[in-house]
Amino acid sequence: MQDSRNNCIYFCAPVNALVEGIYQQRIPFSEIRQHGDFGLGTFDHLDGEMVMLDGNVYQITSDGAAAKVSEDLLTPFSCVTFYRPASHDRLDGERSYQVFLDWLNSLLPSANIFYAIRVEGRFSRVKVRSVPRQENYRPLAEVAKDQPVFEYLDTEGTLVGFYTPSFMGSLSVPGLHLHFLSADRTTGGHLLECCPNGIAVGIQFLTTLELGLPMSFDYLTCDFQRDTEKDLESAER
Repeated sequence: MQDSRNNCIYFCAPVNALVEGIYQQRIPFSEIRQHGDFGLGTFDHLDGEMVMLDGNVYQITSDGAAAKVSEDLLTPFSCVTFYRPASHDRLDGERSYQVFLDWLNSLLPSANIFYAIRVEGRFSRVKVRSVPRQENYRPLAEVAKDQPVFEYLDTEGTLVGFYTPSFMGSLSVPGLHLHFLSADRTTGGHLLECCPNGIAVGIQFLTTLELGLPMSFDYLTCDFQRDTEKDLESAER
């Protein structure tokens, strides 16, 4: 019998809490790891980008440097699954970012479910960002204006991420959301653009959703009634 964890995506909090500037939920990664071995997110106080790969948690700080960290660190938002790909595909040769996106989207048979996506190989160019540590309540769209951006040329590494249906935009970034981690695990960030040059892709269909709702004062008293979709789109650019 198939393990039900193999098609479940877990969020420790909705992404709209980040959009509203709630950057401290104090959820330990020891708890997150009970729900997956693959995923992405951030750290309390928005202190860099998170990649979970093969069960290891990596923190990519605002200088673009990546390092494996302990499960004692805390997160306000993480999205994980137990990665078990259902399909494997290759894209050979150098391709533009738009061609890569079109090809990747063509591998997803429906826009109405979640997918876990792992891309490994060589990249002619990777453009990423990682935001610096913040205090609570500064809107994410404002934080994004100050984000350091990095470019890596002729590099190898892994893209880790998810596809989220558009109607789930209050929970996670709609569409593709990918973080990059170099093959030597020393650099990375939130993907802005890339030009792959020989990659392998594994895709997992995720048809069950598990959502944790934080019990922090900030979260419990926040007014989520206003439309935050535009703020999230601005922050993701």
